Amino acid sequence: MGKLVSVNVGLPRNVHWREKAVYTGIWKTPVEGPVMVRRLNIDGDGQGDLGGHGGEQRAVMVYQAESYDYWQKYLGRDDLVPGHFGENFTVTGLPDDEVCIGDRYRIGEAEFEVTQPRVTCFRVGLRLNEPRMPNLLVSQRRPGFYFRVITEGQVRAGDEIVRTRRGRHELSVADVDALLYLPNRDLDRLRKVVDVPALSPGWQQSFREMLDSRQGSARQLPGAPRAWDGFRPLRVGAIRRESPQVMSIRLEADDHVALPAPLPGQYLTVRVPGAGTPAPLRSYSLSGDPAAGYYRISVKRESRGLVSRWLHDHVEPGSVVEAAAPRGDFYLTDGGGPVLLISAGIGITPVLAMLHALGAAGSPRDIWWLHTARDRETQTFATEVDTLIGSLPSARQSVFYTQTQGRPDGAAIEALGIPTDATAYLCGPTQFMVDMRDALAAGGLDPDRIHSELFGALPPINPGIVDGAPRKPPHPPVGVQGFGPPITFARSGLTVNWSSRYGSILELAEACDVPTRFSCRSGVCHVCVTGIVAGSTTYVQQPLEPPAQGTVLICSAAPETELALDL
Repeated sequence: MGKLVSVNVGLPRNVHWREKAVYTGIWKTPVEGPVMVRRLNIDGDGQGDLGGHGGEQRAVMVYQAESYDYWQKYLGRDDLVPGHFGENFTVTGLPDDEVCIGDRYRIGEAEFEVTQPRVTCFRVGLRLNEPRMPNLLVSQRRPGFYFRVITEGQVRAGDEIVRTRRGRHELSVADVDALLYLPNRDLDRLRKVVDVPALSPGWQQSFREMLDSRQGSARQLPGAPRAWDGFRPLRVGAIRRESPQVMSIRLEADDHVALPAPLPGQYLTVRVPGAGTPAPLRSYSLSGDPAAGYYRISVKRESRGLVSRWLHDHVEPGSVVEAAAPRGDFYLTDGGGPVLLISAGIGITPVLAMLHALGAAGSPRDIWWLHTARDRETQTFATEVDTLIGSLPSARQSVFYTQTQGRPDGAAIEALGIPTDATAYLCGPTQFMVDMRDALAAGGLDPDRIHSELFGALPPINPGIVDGAPRKPPHPPVGVQGFGPPITFARSGLTVNWSSRYGSILELAEACDVPTRFSCRSGVCHVCVTGIVAGSTTYVQQPLEPPAQGTVLICSAAPETELALDL
């Protein structure tokens, strides 16, 4: 039997952190007397980031007094008091290695059900002024857990905690936490955890993805291994003007040996000596037949594009560029079901490579080709697409000219008669892809079967960060510049030198206003995982589980050599 030692509440507020404001409710303080616990919250309490905290599945956060004793010794602290770990209930007698997902407990007038371990988030490190804390909570198997409220009612410090039901399969909080975040997962335990109805939907989905993956881990993305490390020189074999603004460049190996076949839809990161100092990097989708033995990129001339303007003005047969191996998770997957290829403008390039692959295989799949261009003059690859579509037994195409027809809308998509079991691949301007995704989902396509490719930097994931100012373009960090290895953020088109005044590559990227993604900031959650285009890194804090080969957790890493990142 356990006991409720303290009830802690706190409303979210802005907290100053690293020259930013974080909106967070992790500051909790004890309250006296009875407190009403409701389905979504405790009276007087709130969460700042409702995407990761709060809601029915995470209504009440629970942490143990025994873990407080542990951390006081581990961290050498004597200032830890109830609420310090952001918990609503400080309890005794409910250790993480004994409490199971699905257990139910009676406390005062209310009844609760255990739904999941704590979410690993940098804000617990912020509250404790200990950035390692998310990592330590998992590695030391003391995460704490969330309650769902089964019966609302009043509770107060001193109430006894009585277990009323045991969870299915009796999987402890510590074991389930380790199953998500630590390596060497037990397959039998994975099968059991997805059969626990009390487990929150988000964790259920993560474990289902792990089961579906051949590698047994959702973090091991499918795809071919990299064909080579770093950059290698490729010679321009030919150029071709596809339209007044688009030029295709054929790249070949110097020794004329066939280049490794990319997956249809992947892109090539190229470094262009002569276009700037240091030589700038840009990524271009491969637009040709993946089995051709050479690579074709198709570059649209942008009025402010340093590299695109240089290529249009200077590149010629015999020119040399440096290229990293083809990469990217946007590619045509095997299967026999219907496939939908949708593009706008220069977004045609990766889906054109997919069409080439389907054509080379003589695919019998039902294929819909939908392309949007401003007018006939700016419609690139029209003849090439016509030939490919004509070679396929079950392919049809629709072309929309925005100058006369406007963009395709939901009604136009519905009129195509696309079956709901189709797999869709989208590429084009961001708003175009958002609109097409919404139209396809409204038409009945499963959102998990709608894949898209985004040019440029990925949208940031910065939970809790208050960002009211317009986002600045990437720039060198303010102040004294570093003298360490140069780091190129390839998607952002920026190269800066490393400085030891930054604790990690993530911190340097933030100082440069490079769009970043993070949650734990301590090598646990893998939200910050980033592809390494070239170079090597070292970890300043070892991650609990290493990411896939060719990637790095930038929240915990520093450069070891000159580095290029897919960021």
